[in-house]
Amino acid sequence: MSVNIQLGVPTQPEPEDRPDAVVGKSQGRLIFERFLQNRISVVSLVLFVLVIVFAFSATGFGPIPGWWKHSFTSLNAQAGAPSLSLWPFSLGDHPFGQNRIGVDYFALVMRGIQNSVIVMLVIGGLGTVVGTVIGAIAGYYRGWVDAVLMRITDVFIVIPAIVIGAVVGQTAGSSGLGVWVLSILLALVSWMSIARLVRAEFLSLREREFVEAARVAGASDMRIIFKHILPNAVGVVIVSATLLAASAILLETGLSYLGYGIRPPESSLGLLISDNQSAFSTRPWLYWWPALFIVGLALLVNFVGDGLRDAFDPRQKRFKRRKMREITDTVAKRS
Repeated sequence: MSVNIQLGVPTQPEPEDRPDAVVGKSQGRLIFERFLQNRISVVSLVLFVLVIVFAFSATGFGPIPGWWKHSFTSLNAQAGAPSLSLWPFSLGDHPFGQNRIGVDYFALVMRGIQNSVIVMLVIGGLGTVVGTVIGAIAGYYRGWVDAVLMRITDVFIVIPAIVIGAVVGQTAGSSGLGVWVLSILLALVSWMSIARLVRAEFLSLREREFVEAARVAGASDMRIIFKHILPNAVGVVIVSATLLAASAILLETGLSYLGYGIRPPESSLGLLISDNQSAFSTRPWLYWWPALFIVGLALLVNFVGDGLRDAFDPRQKRFKRRKMREITDTVAKRS
């Protein structure tokens, strides 16, 4: 009996050549796919972007001119009701009407959306950065550093946000510094909730094995905080940022309504409601248009935040009614 022996080690096919290969997915791709599964959040994000693009392109921004023919500062002949024309694809002369002095209300609302969105994004972005840094340092170092930073945070928390915002808004408004300075000042007093959430997350993550391994390897404290721990807490940071942005637009609206926020000749959604509240019964469109966009923008940002929360934490995933019905039917059949 003869035996044929073939020397050498047989080569294994590459993973992409094997039909039963399973391609791994990164954490970011898994989060993105889970977010896309939430249709309400995806639609809300698309609508939010469309509203921003529409508002900024309508009246222009900075040196970039807009496509709308009227300005939010130019006066017209007389005030009038909305004149909407759907054919041939025209918005009409004044689709949102005119205010009591004849200014085109569509231009005023679009300018108000611009300023409100700027306030929302600046507060959400800068407040998130400040809160994340303070919470990360307090949670990582603990001890007297944690005690000092958290006592400062508690001082800001116990003071109502509307009171702090009124003082800041009065300072920025009376000096005529504009919407950008108002947004930055409000962001510097809106970081407290994010700081406490990030601190709690860091207190949990700093005891993990990968942090101890980084210390043994000789990594510095700043590298451990921003390269090892913070990426694992980014879900809490992003979700908190969206919720802060949603509350920021309501804070700006309340301050402008009370007269402590954005001042004329600039426009904001809260300022438009404040200026036209007396015309609610005679010219209701002056009140409803800014109110509609305030509620709409806040809801859209909140829906996006809910989708991000579910994407970063799969344990938050809700059971669908159809899936629950299938489970119930299966259990009923077996019994």
